[in-house]
Amino acid sequence: MTRLMQSVVCCLLGGLAAAQAAALTPDEYLPPERPWAGPSESLQLPADHPWATPAERSGLTETPTYDDTVVWLRRLVAAAPELSMESLGKTAEGRDIWMVIAARGVEPEAAAVAASGRPVVYVQAGIHAGEIDGKDAGLMLLRDMTVLDRETALLDQAVLLFVPILNADGHERRSRFNRINQRGPLEMGWRTNARNLNLNRDHAKLETEEVRAVVAAWNRWRPDLFLDLHVTDGADYQYDMTWSMPSSQGWSPAIADWCSRRLEPGLTQALKTMGHEPHEYIWAKNHGDLSDGALVTLGSPRYSTTYAAARHLPAILVEGHSLKPYRQRVLATYVLLRSSLKLAIAHGSELRRATARDRKSRPSPVVLDWRYGETPRTETRPFKGIGSAWVDSPVSGSKIVRWNGEPETQKVEFVFKTEPASSVSQPAGYVIPPGWGHIAEKLRLHGIEVETLGLPEAIDAQVYHLPEVRAAGLAEARTERGPTIYEGRLRIDPGPVDIRRVSITVPAGSHRVSTDQPLGTLAILLLEPESPDSLLQWGYFLEIMTQPEYAEAYIMAPMAETMLAADPQLALEFRERVASDPDFASSPKARLRWFYEKTPFFDSRFRVYPVVREIAATH
Repeated sequence: MTRLMQSVVCCLLGGLAAAQAAALTPDEYLPPERPWAGPSESLQLPADHPWATPAERSGLTETPTYDDTVVWLRRLVAAAPELSMESLGKTAEGRDIWMVIAARGVEPEAAAVAASGRPVVYVQAGIHAGEIDGKDAGLMLLRDMTVLDRETALLDQAVLLFVPILNADGHERRSRFNRINQRGPLEMGWRTNARNLNLNRDHAKLETEEVRAVVAAWNRWRPDLFLDLHVTDGADYQYDMTWSMPSSQGWSPAIADWCSRRLEPGLTQALKTMGHEPHEYIWAKNHGDLSDGALVTLGSPRYSTTYAAARHLPAILVEGHSLKPYRQRVLATYVLLRSSLKLAIAHGSELRRATARDRKSRPSPVVLDWRYGETPRTETRPFKGIGSAWVDSPVSGSKIVRWNGEPETQKVEFVFKTEPASSVSQPAGYVIPPGWGHIAEKLRLHGIEVETLGLPEAIDAQVYHLPEVRAAGLAEARTERGPTIYEGRLRIDPGPVDIRRVSITVPAGSHRVSTDQPLGTLAILLLEPESPDSLLQWGYFLEIMTQPEYAEAYIMAPMAETMLAADPQLALEFRERVASDPDFASSPKARLRWFYEKTPFFDSRFRVYPVVREIAATH
């Protein structure tokens, strides 16, 4: 460790001496490491082989820097005519987001690849740059498909698009002190990008350079299968490879059916054959061992693979187990990548038919969010766990879980989030006023078709009134002091929604978003106020919460007296409110505002969502 690094570490660790900091290695605190051996070890080249990857030169205990990765890739591409490299864009710190295109016998262009009819598999690693197993596994597979002639047949029938380091800026925030709960590599990158944004929370709002680059690539290349490569947090168990696939209750049921019948069994068999243990990705219900059960969740479109489901793009969230050694995890990831390509080749036509069914489907209602419910669906299964006990922790003042490293088969209750929490009927579309054109542009970035009206049009519509809309952080971001910023945005709670049906004329320059399009479901999830990842809840409509005009007491008080005298029912409502609400009764401002809101002088657009749902149009 250099003197500069020592100084930085001491500063960041609150003044600890460098020697003390160096002693804070997680290995002695992690659960015991279990020995592992398997047939996939044959995939690893010896360190002195001319085509050993930088990670293999360390025995798969270290991962290379961004620059070393790019240098090695350029050398491989120069030696392999099947490979080319393309920059999808640049990060905030100016690094290229490289994508490797692996294709034999077809030009490495989106149009040529589409014309070839071959399945296109898009794989990205390092969206969380500390979880970097996929990068090193992908480099090995690229090498084996080309210069080593081990897996060349794959490129005769499929096209692989591989992004080795999506979060390149986070990747270069390397340290041995990142990812405290992960067993290797020796140094690894950081979870967030240069602006401290989590790329895997950005897919609805598209604010990061990296995720915008990915979505633009999807719109251009139209992949048939997407793999997002991660490493888990959480509990200890025997499985070294876990995954999450689309749910049949979700937005792409035909794709989910293909995944359950073809992808999951195929990956399971391939991994077991090569000495690995796969399982569905889970969360421990009590954030410790699995004695209280495991949660199986359905996410929202901020996450890469649930966003993919909303787009009807087949996707798998891959999670290597963080407590397994880096070498074991990289080899398991290699097997999974190779098998995914084989399955896409063997069952690609069937997958495309399933995808087409989901893209043509126009379900109504559309579920916006799910919950576990009072009596959620449960299922008890055998689970290959690790023995554990709860022990007293004098530091925390409570009990913590300790795993002993001994394998044991457990009976675990799995709890499924399958009950709709909110849903809406599918409208014909939405209309966005001209003054909110930046919202239309955001939708276009997603690939959603948006029409700009050249003339005024009369439409039958629904308008959302949000009388209790307020700033409110997510549960995970809220503090005792109130809402906090989450992922660079002030989150919004729409409160109870009041929907009113109206006939209106929308002006020229308005933007129409039809739901009768392949990304219609995604449009609904982004534009419905009650959707957890709607643009409204991400804070893109804060302006509607501002009231620019107001009424002074000197005019409102005599006007209120006139209103009371003219309307006995209004007078009764006022007396009841005064009698039942002490805060209201004691606030002159609130009393006068109550009357002001009932006059035609009050702002008719205050807390009215500017995007309207189009029910029918005269055009």
